[in-house]
Amino acid sequence: MTIEGNALFRREFYAALGRLLYAVADADGVVSKQEREGLMELIRTRLTHRESLTDPFGTNDAWYSLFGFETAEDEIMSPGDALLSFTEFLQANRDRIDLETREICLLLADRLANSFHHTNRKERLILQQIRELLLTREELPLPSGAEGKPDKI
Repeated sequence: MTIEGNALFRREFYAALGRLLYAVADADGVVSKQEREGLMELIRTRLTHRESLTDPFGTNDAWYSLFGFETAEDEIMSPGDALLSFTEFLQANRDRIDLETREICLLLADRLANSFHHTNRKERLILQQIRELLLTREELPLPSGAEGKPDKI
């Protein structure tokens, strides 16, 4: 996982990731207790060990994802606005965030969507938008059985 930039940039990345995860959790209009607990578990198990920087209070910078999530929730941000916020951040900084990091963002979004009664239709739509945002056409996996077959025109 490589995020190129100083501590401030990395914290901005994690806050943007938190808004992305909020968009997934709030896709159905409700952030459940299970989704909130799932978010905290994902940060603890999937992000904190990848991040070595801490803020002046000793908090691992990966926890800024939770801060970004909570800020979006406190502002009653719509899932669309939260996703747009992440999109704008990613577009402005895509060259500073490697493919592995973008794949981790996608994995976290997918796991969060599955944390409460599996993924619903609205969450699947947002996850598809996230997949297209995070991965370029060349990076998207081919449909099963399509390996080596040229696209039909």
